[in-house]
Amino acid sequence: ILVVDDEEPVRTLLRDCFELEGYRVAEAADASEAMGQLEATVPHLITLDLKLGGDDGLQLARQIRARCNVPIVMITSRTADKHQDFAREIGVDAYLGKPYQEEELLARLAEFVARR
Repeated sequence: ILVVDDEEPVRTLLRDCFELEGYRVAEAADASEAMGQLEATVPHLITLDLKLGGDDGLQLARQIRARCNVPIVMITSRTADKHQDFAREIGVDAYLGKPYQEEELLARLAEFVARR
């Protein structure tokens, strides 16, 4: 799983959650790091924040989708319908608002990993 978020505490929380479930986790703080991680290996799933400091999570999702068909779960505090609709239009597979329920996130993760 590749966790992409500009906030280290969020990355740590997600990493710990996923590792407790037995998943291997890589992290990226911005678009450049995320694309570098994708050059090394294609993960089974990417979690992605909408706002990545100076980077745009939707633009990054578009770049990822052009490169591979890995499931993308957007996890963000921006929950407006327009953001969700646009995210789905460019290929985001799921959109979870912060704060999210850990059980829901793990259920989505299991669903996407089972498809692969």
